[in-house]
Amino acid sequence: MAMDAGEIERLIRDAFPDAQVAIEDLRGDGDHYAAHVITSAFKGRSRVQQHQMVYAALKGRMGNELHALALQTAAPQD
Repeated sequence: MAMDAGEIERLIRDAFPDAQVAIEDLRGDGDHYAAHVITSAFKGRSRVQQHQMVYAALKGRMGNELHALALQTAAPQD
C-alpha cells in the first residue's frame, strides 16, 4: 500500500508547524520519496536526532506504507 506525498508532508507539518517541507516522489510509485525538511526544532540536534524526529512524526508508517525516504534535514540559518 503506497503513501501519498501530501500525507507525508501533512504528518511532518503537524509535528513541526514552522517547517519548510519539500517532498519528491523518486520513482513515481508512491513508495520511494525524498524529503527536505528545515525547522527550528532541529537547532542543536545532530543529523541522526533530526532524522529520528522526522521518523517519529511519520507515526510508524516508515517501513510499512512508506518503503523508502531519503532525508535531508537542517535548522534554519540565522
